[in-house]
Amino acid sequence: MCGRTSLAVDLAVLEERFDARPAEGVTIRPRYNVAPRDDLLVVRNDVPHEFDLLEWGLLPQWADDPEDVPRPINARSETVAEKPMFRDAFESRRCLVPADRFYEWQGTRGSKQPYRIERPDRSPFAYAGLWETWTPAEGDPRVTCTVLTTDANEVVEPIHDRMPVILEEGNEERWLSEESPDELRSVLKPYPSDELHAYPVSKRVDDPGNDSADLLEEVDVGDQSGLGDFAG
Repeated sequence: MCGRTSLAVDLAVLEERFDARPAEGVTIRPRYNVAPRDDLLVVRNDVPHEFDLLEWGLLPQWADDPEDVPRPINARSETVAEKPMFRDAFESRRCLVPADRFYEWQGTRGSKQPYRIERPDRSPFAYAGLWETWTPAEGDPRVTCTVLTTDANEVVEPIHDRMPVILEEGNEERWLSEESPDELRSVLKPYPSDELHAYPVSKRVDDPGNDSADLLEEVDVGDQSGLGDFAG
């Protein structure tokens, strides 16, 4: 799964990388520990040259009570085209979710060690995401999102069996604009292992209230059962 992510990149870099500008009223600040129900930066397919902030945890438009329905932060890429929760959004409401790193935990409950996974040059990338609008009887609509997942690649697999779908840069525009379900599914694959690396970080990241640059620092946790073969 993908339950914690990060985006601490200069706005100018993001604007050039994604050819987008913040929507009116959107303020982008560095985030080192983004958790479910926080806002994620996204580029939606209906406004592909704007950055927006959407709540992480998909609220389906058909929900009667937003407090009495699952709010999935992830959607499995293998079944996203068929599941009622995601089917309509997969067809017409897709987004890019810019990030620079994500976290996964290795071990058993009570002794899990967090790892940070990133590109070796720490440059930003984009997850494949879906967005949805829920409109209440009274009040403002709520626009939410979820991140797609796939099988882990060789870097992530020693830590967790799933990883977010990181789109190869040449597939980002396809994800926003493609209409063929088969073509869309073809880009939902594990990211190349040689373009990611992983390293252990402080357990302070377990608490989403901790959101500072020191979470980037590598910690020494000794033998990681072979993880070193994949973490360089």
